[in-house]
Amino acid sequence: MTSPTPGYGQYCPISRALDVLGERWSLLILRDLFVGTTRFNDLARGLPGLSRSLLAKRLRQFERAGLIEKLGTEYLLTEAGRQLEPILFRLGEWGARWTFGAPQDEELDAALLVWWMHGRVDTSMLPGRRQVLQVRFTDDVRRFWIVVEAAVPSVCETDPGYPVDVIIDADVAGLYEVWLGRMPLTHAQRTGRVTFTGPPALTRRMPAVLKLSPVAGYVAESVRPARAS
Repeated sequence: MTSPTPGYGQYCPISRALDVLGERWSLLILRDLFVGTTRFNDLARGLPGLSRSLLAKRLRQFERAGLIEKLGTEYLLTEAGRQLEPILFRLGEWGARWTFGAPQDEELDAALLVWWMHGRVDTSMLPGRRQVLQVRFTDDVRRFWIVVEAAVPSVCETDPGYPVDVIIDADVAGLYEVWLGRMPLTHAQRTGRVTFTGPPALTRRMPAVLKLSPVAGYVAESVRPARAS
C-alpha cells in the first residue's frame, strides 16, 4: 500500500497550488528567481537562513511541478513559473500596505542588504570599465565592496585591492529603509543617515545607479499617507 501524497487533500485549485507553493521558503526562492538570480550558490547567498539541503529540495520540487528547468548550472523559470510573478508581487503590495512597518533588529542583515543592492545596480550609469563602491555601516564593523567590472556587479567582503570610487556611509536600518522605500533618499541624505563621498560627478549619479527594491514603490505608496498627515 502506497503512502498518500503529502498535501491538503482537497480537490480545489487553491489547495493544489498550495501543495506546490505553501511550504516554508518556497515563495522567497521564487522571489529571487523573479529578480534574476539563477545559480544555486547565488540563491543560497540571498537566503542565508535557508540550508543548502532544503534549497536543493525546494528546487527539485519546483522542477517536478514544472515551475523551473535546470539548464547547465542555471535554474530558469518556465511559463508556469513566470505566471506566478504578478501574483507574488501583489502579495508584496498587500504586505507593504498591511504588515510592513519599522524594521526589527533580527531582520537587519547588513551582508544580505548589500547582496540585494548589488543586484539592482544600474551599471549603464557608471563610466569606465571598473567602478568600486565601498559600503561602510556606522553600526556594523564589517565593510563591503560592490565591484562593477565590465558592467557586471559583484560583492566583496574583503578589500578587493582596487581604488574606491564612491564610499557609501549609512546605518543598517537607514539604508534598509531607503532601499525598501520607507525613507526617501533625499531625506536620508539631509539627516545624515546616508552619505556619498567621492567625485561629485559620481556621487550625483548614485540615486540613479542604486536602484531600489522591486517592492519599494509599494512600500513608498503605503507610507505616503502617514507622511502627509
